Amino acid sequence: MKYSFKNDYAESAHPRILEALIKSNLNQQNGYGLDEYSTEAKSIIKQKIGNYSSTVDFVSGGTQANLIAISAFLRPHESVVAAATGHIFTNESGAIEATGHKVHAIETLNGKIKPVDIQKIIDVHQNKPHQVKQKLVYISNSTELGTIYSKQELIDLYQYCQEKELYLFVDGARLGHALTAETNDLTLEDFGKYTDAFYLGGTKNGALIGEAIIINNENLQKEFGFHLKQKGALLAKGRLLGLQFQELLRDDLYFDLAKHANQQAMKIKNAFGQLGSDFLCETFTNQIFPILTNSQIEKLSTNFDFYVWKKIDEEKSAVRIITSWATTDQIIENFINEIKNLK
Repeated sequence: MKYSFKNDYAESAHPRILEALIKSNLNQQNGYGLDEYSTEAKSIIKQKIGNYSSTVDFVSGGTQANLIAISAFLRPHESVVAAATGHIFTNESGAIEATGHKVHAIETLNGKIKPVDIQKIIDVHQNKPHQVKQKLVYISNSTELGTIYSKQELIDLYQYCQEKELYLFVDGARLGHALTAETNDLTLEDFGKYTDAFYLGGTKNGALIGEAIIINNENLQKEFGFHLKQKGALLAKGRLLGLQFQELLRDDLYFDLAKHANQQAMKIKNAFGQLGSDFLCETFTNQIFPILTNSQIEKLSTNFDFYVWKKIDEEKSAVRIITSWATTDQIIENFINEIKNLK
């Protein structure tokens, strides 16, 4: 069977998660997120982000988090600005548009957007009330291209959004990987300070399922629970989500898992570098995008699965390689040996 580098959720869950679920299995708890595990997990998150006025809610997945948060924050005539590579624009089956909110896509080279990019969208939507009103900026960290925002870039975006009366919402499906990248200078506290809302991803970092939506802007917190319930996200067995975040965050497990995935990816990146491969973009997280010839792709595909991400020309394409918290040293060694044989 081929080993898959297609995603970072091919494995079920970290053993500590499974052990915690089994150990607590017969303990009776309140439903709908009012259990002791969820309460403790929320407290841990507030402490780690340094913002005790924030609210925390657990949902099952990233698309659900994006859909519920964005549709709850916006009025019917308001729209979203995002990178063209952003998950809400490319891989969520029009979920945001289905709630009645237009997504304005910005073409970028590295998956990141800047205030000047947002301003261009605003400038061509001044014919009010005939055009939709931009109200929310959506970014991902790390991005769909594995790149990360610096602290200054996040501050610049947040300050711009404040000036323009826009909300800044961060998709954190791989926030753990961004925060443990070797070039990162952001902390969880920064996301508690310089965003209106963000979510902390568990699905792609050792949890069975689960994302934690953190709302910092108190004006957006009101009646958010109604949106969770109405869209089917308020689980009766909410304990299952809270317990996983309690286990991931009670020590450094969450960050250790993400760091491991990043380090394994960097070993592969170095091997492609020694081969002489170019990359679609420079990344230091668990996603890398080496550019390979068609014959190299075919050879590597014999024993390993990965996505052909973007066609460069008739002879070459960029592929996406993603490592996970569970990618072993032996798998990395096997893959690197096959990379060496591509010479």
